[in-house]
This record gives sequence, structure tokens and C-alpha cells, in this order.
Amino acid sequence: MIAELVSSALGLALYLNTLSADFCYDDSRAIKTNQDLLPETPWTHIFYNDFWGTLLTHSGSHKSYRPLCTLSFRLNHAIGGLNPWSYHLVNVLLHAAVTGLFTSFSKILLGDGYWTFMAGLMFASHPIHTEAVAGIVGRADVGASLFFLLSLLCYIKHCSTRGYSATTWGWFLGTGLCAGCSMLWKEQGVTVLAVSAVYDVFVFHRLKMKQILPTIYKRKNLSLFLSISLLTFWGTSLLGARLYWMGNKPPSFSNSDNPAADSDSLLARTLTFFYLPTKNLWLLLCPDTLSFDWSMDAVPLLKTICDWRNLHTVAFYTGLLLLAYYGLKSPSIERECDGKAVTNGKHNANGHSCLSDVEYRNSEIKPSFASKVENGIKNNVSQRTQLPSTENIVILSLSLLIIPFVPATNLFFYVGFVIAERVLYIPSMGFCLLITVGARALYVKVQKRFLKTLIFYATATLIVFYGLKTAIRNGDWQNEEMLYRSGIKVNPAKAWGNLGNVLKSQSKISEAESAYRNALYYRSNMADMLYNLGLLLQENSRFAEALHYYKLAIGSRPTLASAYLNTGIILMNQGKTEEARRTFLKCSEIPDENLKDPHAHKSSVTSCLYNLGKLYHEQGHYEVWPIPVHPFPSPLF
Repeated sequence: MIAELVSSALGLALYLNTLSADFCYDDSRAIKTNQDLLPETPWTHIFYNDFWGTLLTHSGSHKSYRPLCTLSFRLNHAIGGLNPWSYHLVNVLLHAAVTGLFTSFSKILLGDGYWTFMAGLMFASHPIHTEAVAGIVGRADVGASLFFLLSLLCYIKHCSTRGYSATTWGWFLGTGLCAGCSMLWKEQGVTVLAVSAVYDVFVFHRLKMKQILPTIYKRKNLSLFLSISLLTFWGTSLLGARLYWMGNKPPSFSNSDNPAADSDSLLARTLTFFYLPTKNLWLLLCPDTLSFDWSMDAVPLLKTICDWRNLHTVAFYTGLLLLAYYGLKSPSIERECDGKAVTNGKHNANGHSCLSDVEYRNSEIKPSFASKVENGIKNNVSQRTQLPSTENIVILSLSLLIIPFVPATNLFFYVGFVIAERVLYIPSMGFCLLITVGARALYVKVQKRFLKTLIFYATATLIVFYGLKTAIRNGDWQNEEMLYRSGIKVNPAKAWGNLGNVLKSQSKISEAESAYRNALYYRSNMADMLYNLGLLLQENSRFAEALHYYKLAIGSRPTLASAYLNTGIILMNQGKTEEARRTFLKCSEIPDENLKDPHAHKSSVTSCLYNLGKLYHEQGHYEVWPIPVHPFPSPLF
């Protein structure tokens, strides 16, 4: 328990400085303007709307179905209103809980000792988690991870009690329920069922690839076959229900969200999609440059074979295949007697058939501090007979790294981002295990005491550097201005545009205008930025310039109702009533299909109708257009 408590305490301590942070970036849409959080909205709406409050079956819905996360936001809102402190507190506590569970999971693989401690501390301090923990909407990933680990731990208990305890199917039921809850926090949570299958086959039963088919064909282990079949059935059922509930249609995204998906070139799409996992792994390994947003041109498309980044792709997949080969084909240090694995001449009945390679090498040396560090455990025979080998842990680590990341690879469907740091929260568990078991194996292999000490303290130093980077990065999430300034290097168009909004809210008009123009310098066709610049100019009575930018915004996005609205208002004030009338009419006819924010669209259309009615009234045309009788929002000026 000491390792779990210390790791959780570090995870808690590193994020205490986020408790004073404000709502940032996506928090506004998911919390501040989300109608599903309000007490007057029936709480059942949460189960029919997406993460952002849009009806899940609407064509413009993001299809992010995370009702348990939204429900937690609603509880936060009921208790503390829109005070960001309470929201951040829940995120930090969840991260601490996940860290403790991950350390417990690591103990099953590495033993009760120093290397388990290292794995827990590495996860607690990894900087890639800052978006998920410091950004309130990242709670979806942290909450999904909590139930992900609970599901996996339940399945491990199911494996260890299978065949001789009536509680085994209770543990399996817990696996299924926690997997469902994980998916209701965030979609990738359902992948825990696949990771559980990997654990059962390659860790608990220690099967190699060539042994799997014969085992199934000869029905050597019916309990294994039954468990895997039930995992498959439950996973398929969850995915089928998820697809049905969202209307059997995938979401649609703008080309700026995922430029590669919108590329006309098959070569560019292929090379870029193969490269992106490489970039994600680099962020895990060296999280020096982090950003709140990686869309647009943050990662330029790979358009030719000659792009030097293809070398990174080749190196990444080569290393991945080598690791997989090592885990699946490399002979483990286990001996067989009559076709059955034995440990020190005795059959192991718990499914773990031999000592780990680390333990085997140290089984004949005297207990010492060095041997304890090498083993990662206290020198206890009963524990040693239960630990998986390094090869087994490598396979499970790879599955934890890869399988939860698969939904973000664009392999089965296009996603609405290029890179999202919070998506790496669950895969980082596999990364931390992989680094730890690699350091442990290297520690065992070298002979000189100096090199052993160097490896051990190098791993500890990496954890220290990760912790320092996390503390520094948390500072960027204190408020939106700091966050957007930190992202200028990675995504200048998005960062400058959002910074312009912040500066405008601070009444720094000239700085805001400069920020908008900087954003348009990097990406001239951003409809939102063109509109925001036009709005800024309109509010400062620079109507001719404002009209110019509104028309550019409409040209870039013909469905931008708010640009039509303000264009019509300027034209009406300039006495160009006929042109204003046509603008208002055109706005009123724009459908809300495939729009990201249909609520804002409907508000703008309603204001257009109000102003059109006002225009007809001023002209004495009282029966030309049926003015609705319910109250309307005030027009934007």
C-alpha cells in the first residue's frame, strides 16, 4: 500500500496549483454554456445529448457520448455553480485515484518493490497528463481511466479465481460493468476488454502466437475460450449499442479539425496517418513541446515519400515490431516437463507457470539490496512464482499503449483532431510500464555495479524531470491568456485567434485586433477569425471594414448565420434596406444541418428574423412577414 499511497500523493501534489485555475478553452462550451448542467434542464437530457449539449442524433453533433462525465459536471454545478475550483478539485482527486490503481496494477506485474514504485511515480508525474487533469473537460479521460483500471483489475481477479471459486463470475460481471462505465465516461474505455483478453492469453496463460490456434482447436482450455468469447460478446454489444444510440452515423468534422482526412491525395493521407502515432509516441517520450490544440497545420501533411519525417515512421514501426517479436517469439526462461510448465520442479497451478526472467537469474544469489532492486520485489518465494516474465509484461504494455489509442488513429473512422494530448492519458499507462520494465531488464543484464546504479538513478531522474515539466505546464493552464500564448509556437493560427478573444474581453482593443490579424496571416480562410475581426471593427464604428470581413467570413463559411446577421444590421443602419432585407432572408433560410453549434445558429437566425420584422415595421409593411410572438434575444450591435 505504501507505493500506492506515495504515488497518489505525488499525483495530488503536482496538480494542487491547478485549483486556482480558471475555465479554459473547451471548458466554456462543455460547462459554462452547456444547458444540460442547468437545474431547470431535465437530467435525463444528458443521456440523449452529446458531451457539448447537442442532441446526439443531430447531424451537427460531435457524437461524443459521455453521459457519466456530463453528469459529474452537473453535480459540480449543483454544488458549486460555476466556481472552477470545485471542478478542478474533482479532476485532481480522480487523477490521484487513477495513479493509485495503476500502481496496484503494476504491483501485479512487477512485484511489491522499487520498480513498481518507479512505474507509479512516472505515471503520476508524466506531463502528457496536464491537459486531461488541468483542463476540466479532460475529466472524461481521467474518469474513463478509473473504470478502465477497475475493469482490468476485476478481470485479473477473475483469472486467478477461475476454475475453483464461485466468485470468479462475480469478478467477470464487475469487469463488464466497469468496462461499460468506462465507455460512458469516454468512448475509448471499451478497449479495456481487448486489453483484458491480452492479459489472459499472453500473461496469465503465457501462450505464444503459435500456441493460440492449437489451444482453441484442441479445446485444451475451455475456461479461457469461454472468458474470451464473453469478452468479445460484451464488447461487440457495447459498441453496437453505442452506434445505435448515436443514430448509426459517424460524426462530420471540418477540414481544419483533421486536414489529412480532408486531403484529396491518398498518398498524403496514408503517410500522415502512419506518421501521427510516431508523433504521439514522441510526446510521451519527450513531452517538451505541448499545446492545447494540434489541429489545422500544427502537424504539416506528409505529401511525398521524400519527406524526412518518413524516417521517423519507419523507425517507429520497426521498433514496435521488434518489441512485439521479442514478447511473442523470444523463449521465456521456463522449463517444460511432459508438456507442462514447471517452476523449480513444481507445477504452478495459478496460471503463471514460471519465475520471471529477472527472478530466475537471481534465484541462486543471496538476498541483498541489489537483488531486491533487480527483482523489483522483496525476496519472497510465493511472490516470485506469481510474477510474469519480462516478455509477458512487454506484450501487455504494448497492448495498453496501442489498443486504447486505436480509436484515435483514423483507422476505422475519421476523428476531429490531429493530435489530442488528453487521448494519451490511458495509453501512457502502457508507456510507463514499458519504460520501467525496460529499465529493470537493462539493470539485470549489466554486470557492473556502477552501471546498475546509473540505470536506476537515470530512471529516477527522468521522473524528476517529468514532475518539473508537469508543474511548469500546469502554470500555462491557469487562465486562457497564458494557455493561448503557450500554444503560439505549435498552432499559431488557432492560438492567436483565441488570444484575440481574450484580449478583446479585457478591452485591449488594439492588441486584440493585432492578434486577429496575426491569426489570419497564418490561415486566411478562418471564418470564425474573419467574423471576430469584423465584430471588433463594428463595435468600434469601423463599419466599412467590418462589412468587408463579414463578407469574407460568409465566403469562407456560407452557413455562418451570425455574419449574415451583423452584415444585415450594418446595411440597415446605412439605409440600404433592400440589401439588408435580402441578407436577413438568406440567413433565415440556412438550415442547422451539420453545424457544430446548432444552438448558437438558431439564436442568430432568431435575431435575423427579429431584425427583419423590425425593418418591415419601420417600412410600414405589417403583414409581409409573420413575426413570431414570443420574445427574442436583443440583436447584436
